[in-house]
Amino acid sequence: MVTLTVAQRVEEVRKRIAAACLRAGRSPQEVTIVAITKGFPPQAIIEAWEAGIRHFGENRVQEAAIKIPQVSHLSATWHMVGHLQTNKVKKALALFHTIDSVDSFHLAQEISKRAQSMVPILLEVNVAGEASKFGFTPQEVLREAERVASLSHLDVRGLMTVAPLASHPEEVRPIFRRLRELARALGLRELSMGMSDDYEVAIEEGATMVRLGRAIFGPRPGP
Repeated sequence: MVTLTVAQRVEEVRKRIAAACLRAGRSPQEVTIVAITKGFPPQAIIEAWEAGIRHFGENRVQEAAIKIPQVSHLSATWHMVGHLQTNKVKKALALFHTIDSVDSFHLAQEISKRAQSMVPILLEVNVAGEASKFGFTPQEVLREAERVASLSHLDVRGLMTVAPLASHPEEVRPIFRRLRELARALGLRELSMGMSDDYEVAIEEGATMVRLGRAIFGPRPGP
C-alpha cells in the first residue's frame, strides 16, 4: 500500500474541490481548506504549510496550547473548531484567530467579555438535532443570531455544522442544504461544513470552508 505525502494529499484534495466546484458552478477560490491538526504533530503542520495550506484548526485548547507555539513562525490562521468551555475562553482567545464553534449565547457572552478586540466567529448549528452534539437548533440560531451579533467584540461571519456519520455522503446533503438556507436567511456568508468523508457534497451545497483532517494528514495516530 502506497503512503501518500501530505503534499500529495493536498494536491488530491484540491483536485476534488475543483471538480466539486465545477459541478456546482462555483470557483475553487471560494473554498478555504481548514486543515484539522488534532492528533497530528507540528511537523505535519509544517508540511501542510509548505503545500500551500494557510488555515488550521484544533479541537482542544489544551492541545493547541502545546502545538501552536511550536509553529508560530508560519503565521497561519488558527481556527477553534471544537466545543469551547467558558472557563477556557481566555486561553482560546490568546491562541486562535477565529472561534468557529460558538454553540450558545452564554459562550458568545463570555467571548465578548474576555476579548480585547473584534473576534471573528461562526455559530455552530446542530442541524440534525443529535443529542451527542453541541450547537444551536435551527430555530434557535434564527432567533439568537442577531442577539449574538449585538454583543461587543464579536464579528459573526457565518455558520458551522458537523453532519451526522453516514454510510454515503449523499445522506447528509440535506443537512448542508439546510445550513445554507439558514445562513441565507440570516444574511451570513461563511459556511463551515464538510469533513474528510463528505466535503465534496458540502461544497456542492455552498461550503466556503471545509474542515479536513485525514484527507490532508492521513490516518490519525493514537486515539
